[in-house]
Amino acid sequence: MSVFGRVADILQAKTHKLLDRMEDPNETLDLSYEKMIAGLEETKVHLADVVAQQKSLERQIAAAEQEAGKAENDARLALQANREDLAKAALAHKHSALEKLQSLNEAHAAILPQAQKLIDYEQKLEQRIEKFRVDKEVMKTSYTAAAAQVKVSQSLAGVGTSFNNVSDTLRRAEDKVSGMRAKADAIESLTESGVLSDPLDSRRKEEKELDALRVGSAIDGDLAKLKAELAAGKDAKPGA
Repeated sequence: MSVFGRVADILQAKTHKLLDRMEDPNETLDLSYEKMIAGLEETKVHLADVVAQQKSLERQIAAAEQEAGKAENDARLALQANREDLAKAALAHKHSALEKLQSLNEAHAAILPQAQKLIDYEQKLEQRIEKFRVDKEVMKTSYTAAAAQVKVSQSLAGVGTSFNNVSDTLRRAEDKVSGMRAKADAIESLTESGVLSDPLDSRRKEEKELDALRVGSAIDGDLAKLKAELAAGKDAKPGA
């Protein structure tokens, strides 16, 4: 294969892919249905023309029959009047009408099969079009459902990606909160140990330690007092 042939094949393949992406099956189905309806209408026009010719021939046949019958009556009347010449002329006219009638009958016999074929074709075409219409609607419904499913799937895929992003955000937030808590605990521990000073507390370190001892001593005293009161209460119950 030549280089140009290969390039032509590639361009054709890309064109087909582009057309596939651009083509909407629903629109294509509707367009095909419209073309079939147009074809049916054209068939009906042809059938109407043939039927019109058939009816015209039937009218001419009726007129020719009437003409032949009238000519025969005229010939009989002429003979009754002893006018053989007129009778011959009337009979000649009758034969002329009969020849015309034969031609009309032949034409009528030839057009009848054509009309019947068109009628049969029209009926079959109508049936096919109706079947295509039903199949078209079913196909359009299926395509719409499939397209909706694809969109939902794409949405879910997008949501999944968003959830992944949200999870990453939550993890970063948790890490930040943990870090802030650890920092707060460290600051509190350093403050309690006296390494860091409270800007609102102007006491020296020694004063803080002494105050802590005093508070501890007071707590121990209160605890001993409560224990003594509880013990005294227990001893007083049996004597009561």
